[in-house]
Amino acid sequence: MQAANPRRGYILGLSAYIIWGLFPIYFKAIASVPSVEIIIHRVLWSALFGAALLMVWKHPGWWRELRDNPRRLAILALSGTLIAANWLTYVWAVNNGRMLEASLGYYINPLVNVLLGMVLLGERLRRMQWLAVGLAAVGVAQQVWQVGSLPWVSLALALTFGFYGLIRKQAPVKALPGLVVETWMLVPIAIAWLLFNPAATSAQAAFWTTSEAWWLVAAGPVTLVPLVCFNAATRHLPYTTIGFLQYIAPTLVLLLAVTLFGEHLSSSTLVAFLFIWAGLAVYSIDAVVSMRRRT
Repeated sequence: MQAANPRRGYILGLSAYIIWGLFPIYFKAIASVPSVEIIIHRVLWSALFGAALLMVWKHPGWWRELRDNPRRLAILALSGTLIAANWLTYVWAVNNGRMLEASLGYYINPLVNVLLGMVLLGERLRRMQWLAVGLAAVGVAQQVWQVGSLPWVSLALALTFGFYGLIRKQAPVKALPGLVVETWMLVPIAIAWLLFNPAATSAQAAFWTTSEAWWLVAAGPVTLVPLVCFNAATRHLPYTTIGFLQYIAPTLVLLLAVTLFGEHLSSSTLVAFLFIWAGLAVYSIDAVVSMRRRT
Protein backbone atom coordinates (compact mmCIF):
# COMPACT_ATOMS: atom_id res chain seq x y z
CA MET A 1 0.00 0.00 0.00
CA GLN A 2 1.25 3.55 -0.75
CA ALA A 3 2.56 5.78 2.06
CA ALA A 4 0.12 8.23 3.63
CA ASN A 5 0.16 11.75 2.17
CA PRO A 6 -1.99 14.08 4.36
CA ARG A 7 -1.97 16.93 1.83
CA ARG A 8 -3.25 14.65 -0.92
CA GLY A 9 -5.76 13.19 1.51
CA TYR A 10 -7.22 16.61 2.31
CA ILE A 11 -7.51 17.53 -1.39
CA LEU A 12 -9.25 14.25 -2.21
CA GLY A 13 -11.52 14.42 0.83
CA LEU A 14 -12.55 18.03 0.16
CA SER A 15 -13.28 17.18 -3.49
CA ALA A 16 -15.51 14.25 -2.50
CA TYR A 17 -17.54 16.17 0.06
CA ILE A 18 -18.00 19.28 -2.10
CA ILE A 19 -19.40 17.12 -4.92
CA TRP A 20 -21.71 15.31 -2.48
CA GLY A 21 -22.82 18.65 -1.07
CA LEU A 22 -23.99 19.69 -4.55
CA PHE A 23 -25.99 16.47 -5.08
CA PRO A 24 -29.41 18.11 -4.40
CA ILE A 25 -29.05 20.01 -7.68
CA TYR A 26 -28.65 16.69 -9.48
CA PHE A 27 -31.57 14.97 -7.75
CA LYS A 28 -33.85 17.94 -8.40
CA ALA A 29 -33.21 17.42 -12.12
CA ILE A 30 -34.50 13.80 -11.97
CA ALA A 31 -37.19 14.22 -9.32
CA SER A 32 -39.79 12.67 -11.66
CA VAL A 33 -37.98 9.30 -11.65
CA PRO A 34 -38.83 6.92 -8.73
CA SER A 35 -36.16 6.46 -6.05
CA VAL A 36 -35.52 2.76 -6.67
CA GLU A 37 -35.21 3.36 -10.40
CA ILE A 38 -32.63 6.10 -9.82
CA ILE A 39 -30.55 3.64 -7.79
CA ILE A 40 -30.86 1.00 -10.52
CA HIS A 41 -29.43 3.41 -13.06
CA ARG A 42 -26.74 4.60 -10.65
CA VAL A 43 -25.57 0.99 -10.48
CA LEU A 44 -25.70 0.35 -14.24
CA TRP A 45 -24.08 3.58 -15.42
CA SER A 46 -21.52 3.55 -12.61
CA ALA A 47 -20.53 0.01 -13.64
CA LEU A 48 -20.05 1.05 -17.27
CA PHE A 49 -18.25 4.29 -16.45
CA GLY A 50 -16.05 2.55 -13.88
CA ALA A 51 -15.06 -0.21 -16.31
CA ALA A 52 -14.14 2.39 -18.96
CA LEU A 53 -12.15 4.40 -16.45
CA LEU A 54 -10.31 1.29 -15.31
CA MET A 55 -9.24 0.61 -18.91
CA VAL A 56 -7.62 4.05 -19.05
CA TRP A 57 -6.34 4.31 -15.48
CA LYS A 58 -4.28 1.13 -15.33
CA HIS A 59 -3.96 -0.93 -12.13
CA PRO A 60 -1.76 -3.90 -13.12
CA GLY A 61 -2.60 -7.19 -11.43
CA TRP A 62 -5.69 -5.97 -9.56
CA TRP A 63 -7.96 -8.77 -10.83
CA ARG A 64 -5.42 -11.49 -10.12
CA GLU A 65 -5.06 -10.25 -6.54
CA LEU A 66 -8.83 -10.35 -6.04
CA ARG A 67 -9.20 -13.73 -7.72
CA ASP A 68 -6.53 -15.21 -5.47
CA ASN A 69 -8.16 -13.71 -2.34
CA PRO A 70 -11.87 -14.63 -2.25
CA ARG A 71 -12.15 -12.97 1.17
CA ARG A 72 -11.53 -9.59 -0.46
CA LEU A 73 -14.39 -10.24 -2.89
CA ALA A 74 -16.66 -11.00 0.07
CA ILE A 75 -15.59 -7.73 1.72
CA LEU A 76 -16.38 -5.79 -1.46
CA ALA A 77 -19.78 -7.49 -1.70
CA LEU A 78 -20.54 -6.28 1.83
CA SER A 79 -19.31 -2.73 1.19
CA GLY A 80 -21.26 -2.60 -2.09
CA THR A 81 -24.44 -3.61 -0.27
CA LEU A 82 -23.87 -0.90 2.35
CA ILE A 83 -23.34 1.88 -0.21
CA ALA A 84 -26.39 0.78 -2.23
CA ALA A 85 -28.51 0.87 0.95
CA ASN A 86 -27.14 4.35 1.68
CA TRP A 87 -28.00 5.56 -1.84
CA LEU A 88 -31.54 4.20 -1.67
CA THR A 89 -32.22 5.68 1.76
CA TYR A 90 -30.98 9.11 0.72
CA VAL A 91 -32.88 9.27 -2.58
CA TRP A 92 -36.05 7.99 -0.88
CA ALA A 93 -35.71 10.69 1.79
CA VAL A 94 -35.30 13.42 -0.83
CA ASN A 95 -38.32 12.24 -2.83
CA ASN A 96 -40.54 11.82 0.24
CA GLY A 97 -40.02 15.14 2.00
CA ARG A 98 -37.59 13.80 4.62
CA MET A 99 -34.70 16.15 3.81
CA LEU A 100 -34.38 17.25 7.45
CA GLU A 101 -33.69 13.68 8.56
CA ALA A 102 -31.37 13.10 5.59
CA SER A 103 -29.36 16.20 6.47
CA LEU A 104 -29.25 15.13 10.11
CA GLY A 105 -27.89 11.73 9.04
CA TYR A 106 -24.89 13.30 7.38
CA TYR A 107 -24.33 15.52 10.41
CA ILE A 108 -24.36 12.43 12.64
CA ASN A 109 -22.08 10.43 10.34
CA PRO A 110 -18.83 12.23 11.28
CA LEU A 111 -19.46 11.39 14.94
CA VAL A 112 -20.03 7.77 13.91
CA ASN A 113 -16.69 7.88 12.05
CA VAL A 114 -14.92 9.29 15.11
CA LEU A 115 -16.48 6.59 17.31
CA LEU A 116 -15.55 3.80 14.88
CA GLY A 117 -12.02 5.16 14.57
CA MET A 118 -11.58 5.16 18.35
CA VAL A 119 -13.27 1.85 19.15
CA LEU A 120 -12.24 -0.33 16.20
CA LEU A 121 -9.04 1.28 14.88
CA GLY A 122 -7.49 2.39 18.16
CA GLU A 123 -7.26 6.04 17.09
CA ARG A 124 -6.92 8.58 19.91
CA LEU A 125 -8.03 12.20 20.10
CA ARG A 126 -6.06 15.18 21.37
CA ARG A 127 -7.66 17.71 23.76
CA MET A 128 -8.64 20.12 21.02
CA GLN A 129 -10.16 17.26 19.07
CA TRP A 130 -12.23 16.23 22.09
CA LEU A 131 -13.48 19.84 22.32
CA ALA A 132 -14.38 19.72 18.64
CA VAL A 133 -16.29 16.44 19.12
CA GLY A 134 -18.15 17.94 22.10
CA LEU A 135 -19.23 21.03 20.16
CA ALA A 136 -20.38 18.96 17.21
CA ALA A 137 -22.27 16.56 19.49
CA VAL A 138 -24.20 19.48 21.00
CA GLY A 139 -25.21 20.59 17.52
CA VAL A 140 -26.34 17.10 16.54
CA ALA A 141 -28.28 16.71 19.80
CA GLN A 142 -30.08 19.98 19.01
CA GLN A 143 -31.10 18.61 15.61
CA VAL A 144 -32.31 15.33 17.16
CA TRP A 145 -34.40 17.30 19.64
CA GLN A 146 -35.88 19.35 16.80
CA VAL A 147 -36.95 16.24 14.88
CA GLY A 148 -38.76 15.08 18.04
CA SER A 149 -38.50 11.31 17.53
CA LEU A 150 -35.98 8.61 16.70
CA PRO A 151 -34.76 9.63 13.23
CA TRP A 152 -34.39 6.20 11.63
CA VAL A 153 -33.56 7.70 8.23
CA SER A 154 -30.72 9.69 9.80
CA LEU A 155 -29.37 6.69 11.68
CA ALA A 156 -29.56 4.48 8.59
CA LEU A 157 -27.60 7.00 6.52
CA ALA A 158 -24.99 7.59 9.22
CA LEU A 159 -24.41 3.91 10.02
CA THR A 160 -24.36 2.56 6.47
CA PHE A 161 -21.86 5.15 5.26
CA GLY A 162 -19.82 4.97 8.45
CA PHE A 163 -19.31 1.22 8.17
CA TYR A 164 -18.82 1.48 4.40
CA GLY A 165 -15.91 3.87 4.87
CA LEU A 166 -14.45 1.74 7.65
CA ILE A 167 -14.56 -1.44 5.54
CA ARG A 168 -12.97 0.29 2.54
CA LYS A 169 -10.26 1.83 4.72
CA GLN A 170 -9.32 -1.62 6.02
CA ALA A 171 -9.72 -3.55 2.76
CA PRO A 172 -6.36 -4.02 0.94
CA VAL A 173 -7.90 -3.04 -2.41
CA LYS A 174 -7.16 0.14 -4.36
CA ALA A 175 -9.95 2.69 -4.64
CA LEU A 176 -10.98 2.41 -8.29
CA PRO A 177 -10.76 -1.40 -8.77
CA GLY A 178 -12.63 -1.87 -5.51
CA LEU A 179 -15.43 0.47 -6.58
CA VAL A 180 -15.74 -1.16 -9.98
CA VAL A 181 -16.02 -4.64 -8.43
CA GLU A 182 -18.52 -3.38 -5.83
CA THR A 183 -20.71 -1.92 -8.54
CA TRP A 184 -20.52 -4.87 -10.94
CA MET A 185 -21.62 -7.20 -8.15
CA LEU A 186 -24.88 -5.21 -8.04
CA VAL A 187 -25.43 -5.23 -11.83
CA PRO A 188 -27.31 -8.59 -11.95
CA ILE A 189 -29.77 -7.26 -9.35
CA ALA A 190 -30.25 -4.05 -11.33
CA ILE A 191 -30.85 -5.91 -14.62
CA ALA A 192 -33.28 -8.31 -12.94
CA TRP A 193 -35.25 -5.35 -11.54
CA LEU A 194 -35.59 -3.81 -15.01
CA LEU A 195 -36.69 -7.14 -16.52
CA PHE A 196 -39.38 -7.63 -13.88
CA ASN A 197 -40.60 -4.02 -14.13
CA PRO A 198 -41.39 -3.42 -17.82
CA ALA A 199 -43.67 -0.50 -16.87
CA ALA A 200 -40.79 1.42 -15.27
CA THR A 201 -40.29 5.01 -16.39
CA SER A 202 -36.92 4.34 -18.02
CA ALA A 203 -38.25 1.21 -19.78
CA GLN A 204 -40.39 3.38 -22.06
CA ALA A 205 -38.83 4.41 -25.38
CA ALA A 206 -40.26 7.93 -25.14
CA PHE A 207 -38.35 8.54 -21.90
CA TRP A 208 -35.00 8.46 -23.71
CA THR A 209 -35.96 11.54 -25.73
CA THR A 210 -36.22 13.65 -22.55
CA SER A 211 -33.59 15.57 -20.58
CA GLU A 212 -34.11 13.25 -17.57
CA ALA A 213 -32.61 10.39 -19.62
CA TRP A 214 -29.30 12.23 -19.93
CA TRP A 215 -29.32 13.01 -16.22
CA LEU A 216 -29.70 9.29 -15.51
CA VAL A 217 -26.75 8.50 -17.78
CA ALA A 218 -24.75 11.10 -15.85
CA ALA A 219 -25.35 9.02 -12.70
CA GLY A 220 -22.22 7.05 -13.61
CA PRO A 221 -19.57 9.76 -13.30
CA VAL A 222 -21.61 11.71 -10.72
CA THR A 223 -21.63 8.66 -8.45
CA LEU A 224 -18.18 7.28 -9.12
CA VAL A 225 -15.94 10.35 -9.04
CA PRO A 226 -16.62 11.41 -5.42
CA LEU A 227 -16.48 7.78 -4.24
CA VAL A 228 -13.05 7.35 -5.86
CA CYS A 229 -11.87 10.54 -4.13
CA PHE A 230 -13.35 9.42 -0.80
CA ASN A 231 -11.83 5.94 -0.88
CA ALA A 232 -8.44 7.34 -1.84
CA ALA A 233 -8.66 9.94 0.93
CA THR A 234 -9.23 7.24 3.57
CA ARG A 235 -5.79 5.85 2.68
CA HIS A 236 -4.07 9.11 3.56
CA LEU A 237 -6.01 10.49 6.55
CA PRO A 238 -7.04 9.22 10.00
CA TYR A 239 -10.67 8.12 10.04
CA THR A 240 -11.48 10.74 12.69
CA THR A 241 -10.27 13.45 10.28
CA ILE A 242 -12.38 11.98 7.47
CA GLY A 243 -15.30 12.23 9.88
CA PHE A 244 -14.95 15.96 10.38
CA LEU A 245 -14.42 16.72 6.70
CA GLN A 246 -17.87 15.23 6.15
CA TYR A 247 -19.53 18.28 7.70
CA ILE A 248 -18.80 20.10 4.44
CA ALA A 249 -21.46 18.13 2.51
CA PRO A 250 -24.51 18.71 4.76
CA THR A 251 -23.47 22.34 5.19
CA LEU A 252 -23.51 22.84 1.42
CA VAL A 253 -26.88 21.09 1.27
CA LEU A 254 -28.19 23.49 3.92
CA LEU A 255 -26.87 26.53 2.04
CA LEU A 256 -28.41 25.30 -1.23
CA ALA A 257 -31.75 24.68 0.48
CA VAL A 258 -31.86 28.24 1.83
CA THR A 259 -30.33 30.22 -1.04
CA LEU A 260 -31.36 28.23 -4.13
CA PHE A 261 -34.49 26.28 -3.20
CA GLY A 262 -36.07 28.84 -0.85
CA GLU A 263 -36.37 26.65 2.26
CA HIS A 264 -36.77 28.38 5.64
CA LEU A 265 -33.83 28.24 8.06
CA SER A 266 -35.26 28.14 11.58
CA SER A 267 -33.45 29.61 14.58
CA SER A 268 -33.01 26.16 16.18
CA THR A 269 -31.41 24.78 13.01
CA LEU A 270 -29.12 27.80 12.89
CA VAL A 271 -28.02 27.17 16.49
CA ALA A 272 -27.16 23.55 15.67
CA PHE A 273 -25.38 24.71 12.53
CA LEU A 274 -23.21 27.15 14.53
CA PHE A 275 -22.21 24.50 17.10
CA ILE A 276 -21.23 22.04 14.36
CA TRP A 277 -19.21 24.64 12.47
CA ALA A 278 -17.49 25.70 15.70
CA GLY A 279 -16.46 22.07 16.20
CA LEU A 280 -15.19 21.87 12.63
CA ALA A 281 -13.20 25.09 13.09
CA VAL A 282 -11.56 23.80 16.29
CA TYR A 283 -10.71 20.48 14.65
CA SER A 284 -9.29 22.21 11.57
CA ILE A 285 -7.07 24.51 13.65
CA ASP A 286 -5.77 21.54 15.60
CA ALA A 287 -5.06 19.64 12.35
CA VAL A 288 -3.10 22.57 10.87
CA VAL A 289 -1.07 23.02 14.06
CA SER A 290 -0.32 19.29 14.21
CA MET A 291 0.81 19.18 10.56
CA ARG A 292 3.13 22.17 11.08
CA ARG A 293 4.71 20.51 14.11
CA ARG A 294 5.41 17.33 12.11
CA THR A 295 7.02 19.27 9.26
